[in-house]
Amino acid sequence: MSQERLIIDGLQYSNWSREIFEQMREGGVDAVHATLVYHENIRETLLRMGEWNRRFEAHGDLIMPVREAADIDRARQAGKVGIFFGAQNCSPIEDDIDMVALMRDLGLLIMQLTYNNQSLLACGCYESDDSGITRFGRQVIREMNRVGMIIDMSHSAERSTLEAVELSEQPVIISHANPSFFRDAKRNKSDRVLAAIAESGGLLGFSAYPFHLKNGPDCSLEDYCDMIARTADLMGIKHLGIGTDLCQGQPTSVLEWMRNGRWSRDMDYGEGSQHNAGWPEPLAWLRDNRDFPNLIDGLRRRGFDEASIDRIMGQNWLALLKNAAVPASREVAA
Repeated sequence: MSQERLIIDGLQYSNWSREIFEQMREGGVDAVHATLVYHENIRETLLRMGEWNRRFEAHGDLIMPVREAADIDRARQAGKVGIFFGAQNCSPIEDDIDMVALMRDLGLLIMQLTYNNQSLLACGCYESDDSGITRFGRQVIREMNRVGMIIDMSHSAERSTLEAVELSEQPVIISHANPSFFRDAKRNKSDRVLAAIAESGGLLGFSAYPFHLKNGPDCSLEDYCDMIARTADLMGIKHLGIGTDLCQGQPTSVLEWMRNGRWSRDMDYGEGSQHNAGWPEPLAWLRDNRDFPNLIDGLRRRGFDEASIDRIMGQNWLALLKNAAVPASREVAA
């Protein structure tokens, strides 16, 4: 693995295997934000953590857990890929605010306030009416700030996102989405939201999930890098990262769990449709973790200088983790 350029992917949920971990190293990936859960409750979240502990044991020569930003540097020095956990919903805390600190102690660095639907905390981007941050949500935002858990609004609606930014004393992120100007999808974000995220000190992780892209699976690397360049003008280069949303090797049943959880008796197709119900075809230039050098080459051809490429590919994510994934008590002590 190259030690010259830091590469951090701000979101993946693959069918984890030794082969995928080896591909990460081959592609020069230094750390990955791995989705731990979608709709799982407290017990199920703990089971997912237990599964990861077994992976760290079985593949300890390739991967290691990241509980703080400094662990990414330790992983690089050891020639391993750092794995940090995130939840794509607030289900791991159920209705108990004490679970925020507990989950953070167990290594949950990032939590989304919603996953498409209305949650106990905020409103998801698929609801027709955006009610904003709830009373419980205000308390949870304060607690997440206190314990050093990063607020992620990737699947949240506009008003809820803007209110979260206003309420949070720490940077707010969108780990995996794209600007609405590139593709007008429910999951993509308006210029107003992107500006607010930048103002909070947060970042946008650009998604490579075809449903979030112009021309879907046929989106060209050139168009993708043009999107990044235009967003840099809007947000500033230090607020941009990558959050591919790679879901390598996952069966259709996992996609259906993401979209439906236990909340629906009818099949919900999310960003797909009845006639396009499965996983989209992967991008030709980003099939798996081995293709990250393609993205670097594309940014270079688009005219980004090396320092800007460093920021987009990993340095901004590292800075975000150093600033926001830190308990408030430690901030005061520092």
